[in-house]
Amino acid sequence: MSNPLPSSFEDNPQFQEETSLQKFRRRLKQEPLIPLGCAATSYALYRAYRSMKAGDSVEMNKMFRARIYAQFFTLIAVVAGGMYYKTERQQRKEFEQVVEARKSQEKRDAWLRELEIRDQEDKDWRERHAAIEAAANEAGKRKPAPEQDAARSAIEPSEEKSLGVLSAVIELLSGQK
Repeated sequence: MSNPLPSSFEDNPQFQEETSLQKFRRRLKQEPLIPLGCAATSYALYRAYRSMKAGDSVEMNKMFRARIYAQFFTLIAVVAGGMYYKTERQQRKEFEQVVEARKSQEKRDAWLRELEIRDQEDKDWRERHAAIEAAANEAGKRKPAPEQDAARSAIEPSEEKSLGVLSAVIELLSGQK
């Protein structure tokens, strides 16, 4: 039996099975400050690299400080987002567990149905085989058909003759002794 989803998940459209791309988009919309902080950090590093190549040490030091601030901003965004979305992540985790349990149950039910079908096919085959054997045994016990009688009567005299010849040879041999 498939357990129904809890009612808190039924009405909420955000709790639906999603692909990796959909998950990435959802997380990007939920916490846009994290990618923004990563982009700022990368930009500061790029500018520091260009300043170092150009030999401008003042600009390079400014960009290294900007990188530190951008990394700090990103870390704060990660922590704040984690605290803010903690309950939603817990709900999503529960939802995914329910979905996984449902899929597992469906797979198990399909496997059991297949086993039942195979078992029924096996029983049907055995019944047909038993009926065929019973018919063959019954055919061997009943009186032969007239066509079979004619064939048998044509064979039996020759068998009798061979028995007669055999008995005659036996009599002959026993009579000589």
